[in-house]
Amino acid sequence: MIIKKVNNAEEALQGVQDGMTFMLGGFGLCGIPENSISELVKRNIKNITCISNNAGVDDFGLGLLLKKRQIKKMISSYVGENAEFERQMLSGELEVDLTPQGTLAERCRAAQNGIPAFFTPAGYGTEVAEGKEVREFNGKPHIMETAFEADFAFVKAWKGDEAGNLIFNGTARNFNPIMCGAAKVTVVEVEELVKPGELDPNFIHVPGIFVQRIFQGKNYEKRIEQRTVRE
Repeated sequence: MIIKKVNNAEEALQGVQDGMTFMLGGFGLCGIPENSISELVKRNIKNITCISNNAGVDDFGLGLLLKKRQIKKMISSYVGENAEFERQMLSGELEVDLTPQGTLAERCRAAQNGIPAFFTPAGYGTEVAEGKEVREFNGKPHIMETAFEADFAFVKAWKGDEAGNLIFNGTARNFNPIMCGAAKVTVVEVEELVKPGELDPNFIHVPGIFVQRIFQGKNYEKRIEQRTVRE
């Protein structure tokens, strides 16, 4: 059995460099790899491309990297919660590739499964399709999308073992599972790290074969973007 455990985020992020492409799990602020993002901020890694459904908020998540101008390009689906993102995009400081959410997910899944490209009807006839191959299937035009190519995938899971087997909790099981194994190196932070054999195999969402490094996270804030409660 190969043990994937490392001691902390600092060890887990060995090898990250300026100009790399990173995948970051989560949806909004739900299930984001808080410790890994904090370490990227601390290291002041520059000119990075980030593949993430969202861009965080102004003072949390990927918003912290945007604030320090560490991100060169964002490949995202929904970015409406971040005023600094909007400012950088409109001013031309930030390159942005807005992608339909299903296409974003499938490009991750394709990378995870070693599929170089696929066809989808999403985006045909819009700016999304510009410069892409179009083919017709069952009388309907589809555009070709390619799998992502990323250097690191940063993932957050609820529980994992030292061999890299993972269990996600609730809606944090969003973009995290499909980013595992979709990059050259997958780094996972968990709320609870246990010994191999302690997790019930029937409840494992992602097997350890998709993970290269795993560590016990700490000090999770788990912020909520917009809290709505009854009067």
